Amino acid sequence: MHRRSEQGWIEVIAGPMFSGKSEELIRRVTRYGIARIPVQTFKPAIDTRYSDGQVVSHSNLSTAAIPVADSSELLHAVEDRTIVVGIDEGQFFDEGLVDVAMRLAAAGKQLIIAGLDLDYLGRPFEPIPSLMLRAEYVTKALAVCHRCGGPGLFTQRVVQSDELVVLGAQDAYEARCRRCYDPSEARQEPLDL
Repeated sequence: MHRRSEQGWIEVIAGPMFSGKSEELIRRVTRYGIARIPVQTFKPAIDTRYSDGQVVSHSNLSTAAIPVADSSELLHAVEDRTIVVGIDEGQFFDEGLVDVAMRLAAAGKQLIIAGLDLDYLGRPFEPIPSLMLRAEYVTKALAVCHRCGGPGLFTQRVVQSDELVVLGAQDAYEARCRRCYDPSEARQEPLDL
């Protein structure tokens, strides 16, 4: 937690699923709230896995959140009095989130953005990588590999789909280390039995 100043900045918490990104975001915005610093937390409207009006971690920690459809709606929902802006699941926002974050930071807002930096195929998952390049602070979180217990860097999809976004949790994804990660696993056709 940083001292309050008139200067804005961007913090990014990035990593695979199950690495504690949302949990860390919740922890940080809660601390600012305890300090009576005006905070608003946002989430993409498409993420309704646990709650419509809350960011909820896989470990069931939660904080109130405003669901927004895109980066433009987020920008217009930030109140003048707000100092800290929390954004969960940043990878589900359009690439305009980079410009919105830059504008808010230039206006003195302190942003904390959590999201996946790689998609299920191990490719950069925009806009998180672009935000990482423009952030003053970056936290790279690792999970525990669901197969061997090693450092989980990747998000392994364990259901068949060629869609980039498949909302899910334990039933659709696992964290995997470099050795256990296999992007072709999610593309394999189911066996006819």
